[in-house]
Amino acid sequence: MWPESGRLFRTVSGKAFSGSTVSNVWKDARGYAFPPEVVASPLAARPYDLRHAAVSLWLNAGVHAPEAAERAGHGTETLLRVGVMLMVYAKCPEGQREVANGRILEALTG
Repeated sequence: MWPESGRLFRTVSGKAFSGSTVSNVWKDARGYAFPPEVVASPLAARPYDLRHAAVSLWLNAGVHAPEAAERAGHGTETLLRVGVMLMVYAKCPEGQREVANGRILEALTG
C-alpha cells in the first residue's frame, strides 16, 4: 500500500526526509548514474527537474494544461495555479503550431 504522505522513502519515525538530505542523496546518485559530462551538465540537477521534464512532455504531447497541472500536483482549484504553470512552461510546446492549426481547423469544420 502506498503511504498516505505520498513519500515512498521515510525516516525510521515515518517522517519525510529533509530537503538537504534529499539533495545530498540526489547529488550522489547522479554521480553514480551518469557519466562525468552529464554530471557536469544541468540535466536532472535537482529532483524537481524530473517533474519539470514530465510536465513539458505532457504539454508537448497535447495534454490539456489543467490535466497536466493536476498530475504535477499543482491542483486545479483555481485558474491562477494553471496560469502560473503555463507561465513556467510557456516555452515548452515548441513546434506545436501545425498541430494547433490542425486542431483549430478540425474544430471549425467539425
